Amino acid sequence: MAVPTPHGVPVHPTVPQFPPELAKVLRADLTAVADEVEEEVRRQVPEYARPADGTYRQNLRSGVVQALTLFVDHIADPRDDAGAIAATYYELGRGEALEGRSLDALQSALRVGGLCAWRRMGRTAEELGLDSGVVAALGELAFRTVHEVAQAAASGYAEAQLRSSDELERRRKRLLDLLLEDGPVALEAVQDLAHSARWPVPRTVAVVALAAAPDRREEDRPLAAAGALVDMGSRPPRMLVPEPEGSGGTGGRAFTLALRGRPAAIGPAVAVTEAAQSLRLATRALGLMGRGVLPRQGVVRCSEHLSTLLLHGDEPLLERLRARVLAPLDTVSAGQRDRLAETLLAWLLSGSNVPDVAVRLHIHPQTVRYRLRQLEKLFGDALHDPETRLDLILALRAESLHARQS
Repeated sequence: MAVPTPHGVPVHPTVPQFPPELAKVLRADLTAVADEVEEEVRRQVPEYARPADGTYRQNLRSGVVQALTLFVDHIADPRDDAGAIAATYYELGRGEALEGRSLDALQSALRVGGLCAWRRMGRTAEELGLDSGVVAALGELAFRTVHEVAQAAASGYAEAQLRSSDELERRRKRLLDLLLEDGPVALEAVQDLAHSARWPVPRTVAVVALAAAPDRREEDRPLAAAGALVDMGSRPPRMLVPEPEGSGGTGGRAFTLALRGRPAAIGPAVAVTEAAQSLRLATRALGLMGRGVLPRQGVVRCSEHLSTLLLHGDEPLLERLRARVLAPLDTVSAGQRDRLAETLLAWLLSGSNVPDVAVRLHIHPQTVRYRLRQLEKLFGDALHDPETRLDLILALRAESLHARQS
């Protein structure tokens, strides 16, 4: 493994031969130096100040001892390469990333430990009466060693983060697939997979179905939503938002801005194990947006259009209802049919109140009465049957929505 050297330091620096007794004395003092370095790191770096016991204490101690041993080995043979150092601290960096500690904490620990070790070993060198040139060379070697281990640790840290990030994305994709699959979903299975995916299980969720991106370059860019599970590769693209009714959910301005003008349908808030229901309604709403039944642009919230979604839940059945219930209107001209259908729906929705119908349709009450007489001739006593009136409202409402598509 190639490890960069600091600017201005030769790849193969020329250093004097250190007195043989120096490495021997430092190696004999290694345990005491390790104690001092370990204590200094734990004192100065908060992330390493946890109780020193178990595996953590063992790993910290092992890292300190290996660094000091490698430094002393360099003193014994300055021509030794950095391969052993790189391999050791590459793995140390990976381990720190997997433990969830920051790279800053690791680099701080290396600097603090290196300085502490140099102070202790420098005093030993002075006690041996070494001349200033040798002490300076020893300091340069210490600097180079700290730099090498820091570079190797940073490389290991970056590699572990990359792999961890990729694995985390895979786990979250599996979690999203589990939540959105048809059929019952066990909460225990969700909790287990959510734990491995580092995703706090919310009380409620909502699924957002997204229209095609207006700009192809935006197609695969994940949307900014805290804690959301996103699958931009599905058709339609979808995202699952935790606690949608909270401050960071789908109701805020930040969420709308994150869509960047992209039409979207937001399914109703449901329990986390019922996310597939929210997806079904969001997908249905997105399809109705594309047909013009629901607004084509902006964000459509399913909770505000439940009757429309219900009507279009089984379109072949809805078409049968329209054909049967509205058959009497097929006997008049197309223009007359539209006027009579509009008047009949307004009359049914207004509680048979003629003045209200007139206001709603912006026509004279006498015109309303004229049309109602025509409707009485077409439908007869069925207009006053409660079940027939309900069927008429559903059929006429569906026809009104259908007219929007024309």
